[in-house]
Amino acid sequence: MNQPILITGASGVLGRALVNALVSGGLAVRQAVRNPEKAPSGETSVRFDYHVSSTIAPALSGARGLLLISPSLEPDAPALLRPVVECAKASGVQHIVFISAFGANFNEQAPLRVVEHIVMDSGVPYTILRPNFFMENFSEGFLAGGIKGTGGIHLAAGDGKTSFISVRDIAAVALAVFRDSLTGKELDLTGPEALDHLEAAKIVSEVSDRAVAYHALTEEQMVDGARGLGMPESAIGYLTVLYSVVRAGYAAPVTPVVEQVVGRKPITFRAFAQANVAAWK
Repeated sequence: MNQPILITGASGVLGRALVNALVSGGLAVRQAVRNPEKAPSGETSVRFDYHVSSTIAPALSGARGLLLISPSLEPDAPALLRPVVECAKASGVQHIVFISAFGANFNEQAPLRVVEHIVMDSGVPYTILRPNFFMENFSEGFLAGGIKGTGGIHLAAGDGKTSFISVRDIAAVALAVFRDSLTGKELDLTGPEALDHLEAAKIVSEVSDRAVAYHALTEEQMVDGARGLGMPESAIGYLTVLYSVVRAGYAAPVTPVVEQVVGRKPITFRAFAQANVAAWK
């Protein structure tokens, strides 16, 4: 019997890419979602909610692997994810792959860094993936609405550069990690180049044949905008930290890891934009 890999957050942008990549690679998957009836594909789905402890053990039962994704901008990630890691060990999971974030290992108090330690100290073979900001934020994430609606990217990112990465490349690395049992590793994942948001906006503008501009906000302006959208204060605090990191230049480094693991160069931002033109029409 082909034991499945449980993928948490399977209905999200990254989760969908992970499901597609692992299935295409011949691996059995089980989608962990809050509402299985709304799961994005025909793969096996189970109810899973970090806030409902009774859903954790049934979701993990019989799984050989766990692909663990924290809820976005979640400062309480350690408290939410620790029971999942403990249950994975008790259930006999053989490999945990945790999706952390680029640079998390430079701040021992960062929520995702704390989760990294929980995973690494669990006794279960592990792999830590630390991807940089997703290219897909521009096409279907939190930046997409502004680009499509007003042609604007409004962020307190200053002129800091980011080595954006496509979720397709993150998923390709995850497939290789499970397929080849690449355990005991911490992998920093980036795209092939570092761009500031002015350069990214220019590429989207050229490819989509419409005016797209980057508007550099102050941190206060970004916070006010997030509050206006109803974002929780805890998430807003997380957001301000992320973009202070970008402004400081810490999101700019480029690593060769994707090519080393997958055997091809990662997707460029221009190629990503060309493939996602419809998102901005």
